[in-house]
Amino acid sequence: MLLNPIGLVDSPYNLKKETPHQGKYSNKLSKICILDKYVEALDGVERCQYLIVLYLFNKIEDVLLRVVPHGKVKKRGLFSTRAPVRPNPIGFCVVELVKIEKNCLTVRWLDAMDKSPVIDIKPFWPEIDCP
Repeated sequence: MLLNPIGLVDSPYNLKKETPHQGKYSNKLSKICILDKYVEALDGVERCQYLIVLYLFNKIEDVLLRVVPHGKVKKRGLFSTRAPVRPNPIGFCVVELVKIEKNCLTVRWLDAMDKSPVIDIKPFWPEIDCP
């Protein structure tokens, strides 16, 4: 499987322990800077209030099949949690689009570490993305 990053995260989080357990719990701003060859794909993004961002956990070293979720004491299966120690280290976050400047999106609620590769951006539409 080959994934092509479309951009990089410019985030205030340099260490894993600095990242919020869920992006929604932090109002810090991050930027997603899109590579030049993908800038044309940003056309229309300004009409989206919220975006789904898929990125890689590029600094995770261990894969664990059972983890203790944040705030809990008992281990559970990895797939019942949002822990980043996954067989395929793909992060998912719904963010609020704050502004767009050239090839960079400023967003709120992104929980990705600085320099994380972004692999996709999609519009979030509550009417189809929520039950």
